[in-house]
Amino acid sequence: MGRPVRRVVIAGGGTAGWMAAACISKVLGKQLDVILVESDEIGTVGVGEATIPTLMNFHNLLEINEQEFMAETKATFKLGISFENWRNVNEDYIHSFGLTGTDHWTAGFQHFWHKGRERGLAGDYGDYCLELRASQENKFAHLPRGGMNYAYHLDASAYARYLRKFSERFGVQRIEGKIVDVTTSALSGDIRSIMLDSGVDIEGDLFIDCTGFRALLIGQAMKVEYQDWSQWLFNDCAAALQTSSVGDAVPLTRSIAHPFGWQWRIPLQHRVGNGIVFSSRYVAEEEAVQALMGNIVGEPLMKPRVIKFTPGQREQVWKGNCVAIGLSSGFLEPIESTSIHLIQRSIIRLMQMFPTKGIAQTDVDEYNKQSSHEVEHIRDFIILHYKVNNRIDAPYWRDARNMDVPVSLQHRIDLFRETGRVFRVPNELFAENSWIQVMLGQGIMPFQHHQTADLMGDEELSHFLGSIKGQIDKTVAGLPSHQSYVERYCSAPK
Repeated sequence: MGRPVRRVVIAGGGTAGWMAAACISKVLGKQLDVILVESDEIGTVGVGEATIPTLMNFHNLLEINEQEFMAETKATFKLGISFENWRNVNEDYIHSFGLTGTDHWTAGFQHFWHKGRERGLAGDYGDYCLELRASQENKFAHLPRGGMNYAYHLDASAYARYLRKFSERFGVQRIEGKIVDVTTSALSGDIRSIMLDSGVDIEGDLFIDCTGFRALLIGQAMKVEYQDWSQWLFNDCAAALQTSSVGDAVPLTRSIAHPFGWQWRIPLQHRVGNGIVFSSRYVAEEEAVQALMGNIVGEPLMKPRVIKFTPGQREQVWKGNCVAIGLSSGFLEPIESTSIHLIQRSIIRLMQMFPTKGIAQTDVDEYNKQSSHEVEHIRDFIILHYKVNNRIDAPYWRDARNMDVPVSLQHRIDLFRETGRVFRVPNELFAENSWIQVMLGQGIMPFQHHQTADLMGDEELSHFLGSIKGQIDKTVAGLPSHQSYVERYCSAPK
């Protein structure tokens, strides 16, 4: 083991840096010096402002007040993602955050629904999911006993500012400056200090790299190689801009497929986040930006900002005394809003293995193994959206359909298509219902269902399905509109 960790230096701010600072200072701030270095001149890089429900767990750990957080970040609620033109042009579906129907211990609800479809007794799969139905009606409310699963749309820059104020209350010291050099030990290879453009040299025991795609510490100084996954994930560019709001905010992220990628719309209280993710192999940057500008609603509040990236992950996200969190550790794409989740998981994993008495290689190895497995599961889920499609109108989609995918993903696709079964891998992010919603949405209808469903006659099955749908319809009818609920619950200061 190395020397005890008494000073943590976070290189870079933004969402990743300030989430790390907030958690470390809240939990261990009385035992550590925490320094965060960032440059206002560089700013932050981000392509999305949407989250998934796991962020609530992070906020609960930090005891963050939801109404205060939402008001300060001008946030709205999110019940899922609307995928438009993905399976085919003019065919849409929703991947919601809710559970669908009621499972039996031998078989998931999808088997009973499948039997119902065969017998003409069932509606759409989404009819049996409260969150999905509420999102279709643009409604939302907190329900007793956590009866509605949700996440947030938020202003990422405002979120970083919010967490900065939170962190500074627990003793985090912010230093303004650009990193111009990183000094490493000739003996151990560990980072000794980072030098700023002001000439200030900042020493530390543990360094957290939140420098984004530049990966100044983990990549440039520690020489950790990068795994390129572009053979499965074609997109390597994104263009983002903000527009004024012209209507009520909906509780959905919209994901609109184009012949060469896809476009997002994220409604906040004060504006709409827009962007397009595309592959430079299939479209010129100018054409992609034009497609984005031709498909926005509201007045542009800025010029489109193009970001280039390589989909993949670092071969190690912890090496020596350097841990990469956020974009420096890797990037897939924002299709399922997993970037902030991966930041959060990295931070929590680090806290669980925090090297208070010195860095142990066994901890480093376990951290890297867990991180790699987690990202690979998410990678497979994202590839699924591209691999399974019926579009014949563009080479991008045809090539995606014809590509070879990881064996782990192909097995899941084959299993669902042949048997209707989905099994969750331990500790993976996306549960069975997420896989089912996307596979059905992308056009896979299982060949068969579990025989447990055949134990129900038509009358019993019709009553079973109808009671679920009826209860959901009743609940949705009683919900207020999403817009009115946000205005009443967490309206941002004018």
